[in-house]
Amino acid sequence: QVQLVESGGGLVQAGGSLRLSCAASGRTLSSYTVGWFRQAPGKEREFVSAINWGDGSTSYAASVKGRSTISRDNAKNTVTLQMNSLKSEDTAVYYCAASLGHPKVLSRDYDYWGQGTQVTVSS
Repeated sequence: QVQLVESGGGLVQAGGSLRLSCAASGRTLSSYTVGWFRQAPGKEREFVSAINWGDGSTSYAASVKGRSTISRDNAKNTVTLQMNSLKSEDTAVYYCAASLGHPKVLSRDYDYWGQGTQVTVSS
């Protein structure tokens, strides 16, 4: 079992930045990918970014590429998503999730999920 806890959400003005963190526990993540997804009201959950814990390979959705950076901290067992130049359309609940293997973009391919953290971008 893998337990995931997100933090770092909040209210930010358009153009601002946020750093989301996902703290993992319960299992060594060397074979796992940790991903970030988001879900806005009335919309489907969508992929944002992912990183493979073992080799550090990353993947980004087109909507955040160039504005976001995902990274991992082995010592803290934490994955961080730095988001810059935030837009109102980035408003959503952000979830981290874990899956064996390399980065995947479909939520159904992830086995473990956190509870989510709200990000609200005001214009």
